[in-house]
Amino acid sequence: MLPEVIQQYPEIQAPANQALLTQGQHCENCFVITQGCVKVFGRSSEGRELVLYRINSGEICVLTTACLLSNDSFPAEAVSESPVTARVIPLQDFRRLLGESESFREFVFDGFSQRLANLMQQLESITLASVDKRLLSYLLNNADYKNQLSATHQFIAIEIGSAREVVSRHLKSLEKQGLLKLQRGSVLLLDRDGLQALIT
Repeated sequence: MLPEVIQQYPEIQAPANQALLTQGQHCENCFVITQGCVKVFGRSSEGRELVLYRINSGEICVLTTACLLSNDSFPAEAVSESPVTARVIPLQDFRRLLGESESFREFVFDGFSQRLANLMQQLESITLASVDKRLLSYLLNNADYKNQLSATHQFIAIEIGSAREVVSRHLKSLEKQGLLKLQRGSVLLLDRDGLQALIT
């Protein structure tokens, strides 16, 4: 439930696949997503991408919050994955509400702490877990009820913080073992138990 004080601020709308924030951009507003999904990702100088997190309805961007508090530039990229609606709170009002509104303050810092904990888990996974285990976990956690995952090898690579060639190699190895079937733009899991056994 969003704090009532947020309802007084105007809404903006953005179509899918629109850049909302770019790396190095100065943050002047707090965006509270009320509908849709925004992907926040980092990009290296070589062009490799890593998904940091997604902002869904009822959530704010932890990196934007940090930038508004510290007056730093946005260190990543934010792109709408679907049509998005968001409330826009100017920087001056954001800082004022933090001091005046207990419900707004709790909303901001609860979201901040939860997202920070998730980022720490992801960082631990990327640095300590092998690529094959990250891939297996991603497949098992994101396949639908038909055990199918609609995603390209490039998309999966970005999601788990690896290279497309590495992901393709691991997927083909799993296919040879009869654990999954590669299809154009999707992966069909044939043996969930077998895939799970490779993680432990």
